Amino acid sequence: MLMNEDRLFPAEPSARALARSLYTHIRNLPIVSPHGHTLAAWFAKNEPFPDPAQLLVQPDHYIFRMLYSQGITLEDLEIGHAELKDPRKVWRIFASNYFLFRGTPTRMWLDFAFHQLFGLNERLSESTADLYYDTISERLRTPEFLPRALYERFNLEVLATTDSPLDSLADHRTIRDSTWKARILPTFRPDSVVDPEFAGFAANIAELGQQTGEDTATWNGYLKALRHARARFRSLGCTATDHGHPTAQTADLPAPDAAKLFALVLAGDADAQQQEMFRAQMLTEMARMSLDDGLVMQIHPGSVRNHNRALYERYGRDIGADIPQTTNYVHALRPLLNRFGNEPNLSIILFTLDETAYSRELAPLAGHYPCLRLGPPWWFHDSPEGMLRFREQATETAGFYNTVGFNDDTRAFLSIPARHDVARRMDCAFLAKLVTEHRLDEDEAFEVAYDLTYRLVKKAYRL
Repeated sequence: MLMNEDRLFPAEPSARALARSLYTHIRNLPIVSPHGHTLAAWFAKNEPFPDPAQLLVQPDHYIFRMLYSQGITLEDLEIGHAELKDPRKVWRIFASNYFLFRGTPTRMWLDFAFHQLFGLNERLSESTADLYYDTISERLRTPEFLPRALYERFNLEVLATTDSPLDSLADHRTIRDSTWKARILPTFRPDSVVDPEFAGFAANIAELGQQTGEDTATWNGYLKALRHARARFRSLGCTATDHGHPTAQTADLPAPDAAKLFALVLAGDADAQQQEMFRAQMLTEMARMSLDDGLVMQIHPGSVRNHNRALYERYGRDIGADIPQTTNYVHALRPLLNRFGNEPNLSIILFTLDETAYSRELAPLAGHYPCLRLGPPWWFHDSPEGMLRFREQATETAGFYNTVGFNDDTRAFLSIPARHDVARRMDCAFLAKLVTEHRLDEDEAFEVAYDLTYRLVKKAYRL
């Protein structure tokens, strides 16, 4: 058996029994996935996934970064190829090195999918590689494993994608115009037109102007174009924006100064400090727009992107070589919060890759400002240990109700139910501990478990 029913529950018998009871109460609630990187095209076309390697290995940077760390080349894994020449070979490499994932959340997510979806009970290894490959391949050819069928099997209520403001959103329109009534919503990710370091920045802004009919060579025209783009996203159900900035720095420049800075970055003449100032100003501008149109802001700072320059130059962005860095929130967010922090109609969800900020900065900020909420453990901390550290350090100051439940932030579609299951189990384990320590009544624990699983995420993301 790959998966024990008591996994992640406390070892102490009375706490474990209560955690089981809490989990039974919430385990079958619908999944709300308000932030991730799955593709709307999967559901618009509803075509079979091609093979196990393309489904599970190729899109998942958690997998190939681990393999790369052990000397397996991305060429061997055929990363970057639209179609794999030898997917079985790629799968065998992965299976032969599956032991590398012992003790990691990736192992737990994969075992969950192997067991729950494909009925596999033997551990993946070199000797079982072909059994796994053949079993999964056969299942992927059945109607039950088409993307729309899996969406329903996973009990998904909402699934949000992450999309460039330049995206046509044609796949979202196809889904909306079909008879299938699932809620698959776009999320507005403006990095390509607000970050001067983004490849093709000036050309992207010109294209934004062409799409919206605004003169994006001017500051006012640029801001109007962004508002038009946001309105287009909202027309297709979008409820949130997402900002992947290197830092959490914000600014509140006078309009003439902002216009001069925009001209400088658009011309490509801004130095690193000016580029950072522009990104900082754009977070404040996006908050201003969110007050007008109601879109929830998500700020995902603190990743040094494309740390491995050679891989970036060969394979491009998002290839698994991003590294966390120390992040300042107290001083960095202050310009934005001085301007908009007391607005009850503004909603900003903060994420971090710097866990040292939980109790020192993030929980006190979210425990005070009406506009701030704390996002769940993200990326490198999306693990049982990371979830427990978050609850222990954030709850004491921000409580449960200044957090927003869980989101999976995944590119790997089959990991969605597994990741949510881990989060639900860890929340139940934490609540059971509070009850057994007489810090929370049992009836309250059941209510909080429901809120953390379902109610808070819908409220926070206005779903």
